[in-house]
Amino acid sequence: MDINHGRFLSIEQLQDQYLNNDKASARDNKTSDGLSFKDILSLKSLDEGVRFSKHASSRLSTRNIELTPEQMQRLNEGTAKASMKGIKESLVLVDSLAFIVNIPSNTVITAMDNSEANENIYTNIDGAVIM
Repeated sequence: MDINHGRFLSIEQLQDQYLNNDKASARDNKTSDGLSFKDILSLKSLDEGVRFSKHASSRLSTRNIELTPEQMQRLNEGTAKASMKGIKESLVLVDSLAFIVNIPSNTVITAMDNSEANENIYTNIDGAVIM
């Protein structure tokens, strides 16, 4: 005999017992640092640093923009912060440079300096990080 003393569970009870409890416990599983699996996965992909799309590389080259190691580090930190906040398309400002970064792919889409940002209007972003 089962633990319900011969009674059968309803479909709703089974769903609640097996589906909802598993989802709740999966959401609550965190490391001792308080990070979820999603957080760890995001950080791992960011460990490698941002990549530059062909378009962004071309923009950097034609605009004679060279990033110092310190600026590159801050760009990576800004991208990591945007990822932790759930931003998908971010404007990351580092000194006088502006970068549009696709956060899920960890890729800089375009880059410019303040003198080239027409009217200081940025579109198609859902967040901004100022470093």
